[in-house]
Amino acid sequence: MIKRTIYIGNPSYLKIKQEQLVVQEPETKEIKGTVPIEDIALLMLDHYQITISNQLLVKLQGNNVAVISCDEHHLPFGMMLPMHGHSEYSERIKHQFAASEPLKKKLWKQTVEQKIKNQKALLVLNDKFAEPLGVYQLTVKSGDTTNREGIAAQFYWKQLFENFNRQRFGEAPNNLLNFGYSVLRSIVARALVSSGLLPVLGIFHRNKYNPYCLADDIMEPYRPFVDKLVYNYILVNNNTELNKDAKATILTIATQDVRIDGLVRPLLVAVTATTASLYKCFTGELRHIKYPELD
Repeated sequence: MIKRTIYIGNPSYLKIKQEQLVVQEPETKEIKGTVPIEDIALLMLDHYQITISNQLLVKLQGNNVAVISCDEHHLPFGMMLPMHGHSEYSERIKHQFAASEPLKKKLWKQTVEQKIKNQKALLVLNDKFAEPLGVYQLTVKSGDTTNREGIAAQFYWKQLFENFNRQRFGEAPNNLLNFGYSVLRSIVARALVSSGLLPVLGIFHRNKYNPYCLADDIMEPYRPFVDKLVYNYILVNNNTELNKDAKATILTIATQDVRIDGLVRPLLVAVTATTASLYKCFTGELRHIKYPELD
């Protein structure tokens, strides 16, 4: 069964009853809905007047649910995950810490190559000029020392959207992309925890202020799937406002079909396959991370 992403955007009291997440209207006490906790992957809280019981939080953490809180701009701001999500946690962390620098550089090379490949696929899918990306993909060096990722990104964004600069706080559709990437980051962080890995210990990203360095590494080849969702939403709706319809569309990223390891799977499942393969790369069982292919 595919896990669900639950979005709460109104004043609510959230509690647990009979292993169910219960959404209650604070003033009238009316029950607005219930969801089995075991069916949830992400819970997004997007209103300042949401109250959640600690008993519910503990149960959510016990089921490896990522709880995401949004800021005044309605963008994901914080995330709560369990301290660990695997029975062999300490053993797996040892392998993660023991990973050599040459291995990390090799894994980052694979990551950048697949990201560029997926960016190219998205441009081709929308009949846009993409040939240089093929060259950039084939010339990525170990550790991406020549920054093919950044060079490819500059070209990619100019082709995908007209007169667009990709900036964290820039003009639309940066708002839609930022929302999507934040959701994706939460999905990846959740999968890393479930695979017994520390999201803070990256293979490339190493900012001392970033608690999700590894999530930021592993999500890179998945970013074009968010781009595809945002691009198609704008194409159909001719709207770049981050409204409820846009959020509802972008939150479907977890259930979008992607091709990985020769199979078509929901992105949420594919991410878990990726993080599981990463651990096997740390142990030497695999030589390549399993990443999705956009088609």
